Amino acid sequence: MSAHCMLTGAQPGFGNSISFSHRRTSRRFDPNIQNKRYWLPSEGRYVRLRLSARGIKTVDVIGVEAAVARIRARGVKV
Repeated sequence: MSAHCMLTGAQPGFGNSISFSHRRTSRRFDPNIQNKRYWLPSEGRYVRLRLSARGIKTVDVIGVEAAVARIRARGVKV
């Protein structure tokens, strides 16, 4: 679960690396996951979230309260 976004649910994609000689080997495309700490005023504490870059931008738009509500609606403990 390390490469998952708590808000958007972004997770690794899988595909192939193709060399110059066109040999294919498996690889992972990991999302850009960052650890971010936000102040949650309703609970009077900080929460640490593992978010993708897209998830961080979403929190900036909708606010941390709404983002935490969405995360909890997905069944993730915050």
